[in-house]
Amino acid sequence: MSEQPKVRTTEGVVQGSRRQGHTVFRGIPYAQPPVGALRFAAPAPPHRWEGTRQAVEFGPVVPLSLPIDVPPQGTDWLTLNVGTPDPGAAGLPVLVWIPVGGYLSAASSDPMYDPAALAEAGVVVVTINCRVGAEGFAFLDDAPPNRGFLDQIAALEWVQRNITAFGGDPDRVTVGGVSAGAGSVAALLTMKSARGLFRRAIAHSVPGLHSTPALARQVTAAFADRLGAAAPTAEALRDIDPWHLAAELTSFNAGLHAHRESWGRLTDTGTALCPVVDGETLPETPWPALSGTRASGTELLVGHTRDEFRYFSVMSGRHGTFTEEDAHAALELHAPQPDGARAYRAAFPQAGPEELVETVYSDALFRMPSQKLAEANAAAGGTSYLFELCWTAPVLGGILGACHSLDVPLAFGTLDSPVGTQLIGEEPPAEAVALSRELQEAWVRFVTTGDAGWPAHRPDGHLTRVLDAESKTLPYPEQASRQIWQGHTPAPFDHSLG
Repeated sequence: MSEQPKVRTTEGVVQGSRRQGHTVFRGIPYAQPPVGALRFAAPAPPHRWEGTRQAVEFGPVVPLSLPIDVPPQGTDWLTLNVGTPDPGAAGLPVLVWIPVGGYLSAASSDPMYDPAALAEAGVVVVTINCRVGAEGFAFLDDAPPNRGFLDQIAALEWVQRNITAFGGDPDRVTVGGVSAGAGSVAALLTMKSARGLFRRAIAHSVPGLHSTPALARQVTAAFADRLGAAAPTAEALRDIDPWHLAAELTSFNAGLHAHRESWGRLTDTGTALCPVVDGETLPETPWPALSGTRASGTELLVGHTRDEFRYFSVMSGRHGTFTEEDAHAALELHAPQPDGARAYRAAFPQAGPEELVETVYSDALFRMPSQKLAEANAAAGGTSYLFELCWTAPVLGGILGACHSLDVPLAFGTLDSPVGTQLIGEEPPAEAVALSRELQEAWVRFVTTGDAGWPAHRPDGHLTRVLDAESKTLPYPEQASRQIWQGHTPAPFDHSLG
């Protein structure tokens, strides 16, 4: 028997490696490199190969539009990784994780997504790379929109063709993600081309980031003009180096506030190029599609953290500095119209500017989209399990609170990853270890059986698993915000409506 495991996929044989009681295969192409004539095009089926392909290194990272220095890598961006308890097994549940952040980054190689703990618990874990930023979401006149979503669908199709060879069950696939990855999951719930590719869904901190075609066209045109391109087209942008294009988008995103009067709420997101409700690839936003039963519900595990916005306010240096003017602007821009601003002040009469800013941003960007996705999925005939993480990150004297992304290293059991240590510390306290085990067990139970282990969301009860040092199942904790948003769903950004 070979020392290193081999698996035959529909494109050819891959050879992985054994580690930590499981087997990993890395950098497997699920589509051709989207460069040259394929740049800005829908993903093309991967080439076949002869012999054995080594699958021990992660594929190149897609160009990232983040204010960090990442050296350019190769162009074989559309790859995925498989961590399996045993490629010789059969019928194991599968988790396909979409590691997208802000629709600006997608790095399946992040140690936070190491599959070791989940694989040890009997789950086949697939992590994917897909196009983001301008490559994935620029709204170009001569290219398909939402190419990042098309990549995700191509990866899910690869899973359907191949996961049996890795010990997985193609009929027990759960798709999952956090932040923009959760937004991707929400979109996939409503897309006809994704139907039948997964059975369940996990969505942590769902954002309401979508643009109308009118705004997307205006923003992409402004970006193309910044680049000196003749037009907002694939033909005009195709010869620009992908990493230079990504860097230019980083600078463009940093100056969005200058367009607040014409581009409204979009300018507060730091993400100029986000998914477009184009009427075809993404016919409408997930909330009305599900609640109007134009999309079918599924088994859904969805939730958010208590202090979603805190991470961003601390890391930007703004925490503790918000003024009444900031609170007024946040309420006018992000509270539901027409009387949301008044409703927030009435519901939180003792709140100062800092609390109002953090509450409305947490609600508008993550908490209400997540909670309303649970409601909409249930209305569409699905089963929704809702959670809120309330455990405070112990670093920096607890200033981060229960912040955005804290739940992900807990669920993956990667407390020693760079993000895990940044949020939890080099020596995780016993509470973190216990909470990690609880959330991980909920994931494993959910992907295996469709039951998260606490009562499902009901219109009359809104029961929620509150994850803390001592977790409890309670009525939804953010009832005041929920009441303010009653009758409102996250609407696409529009240049004229804000």
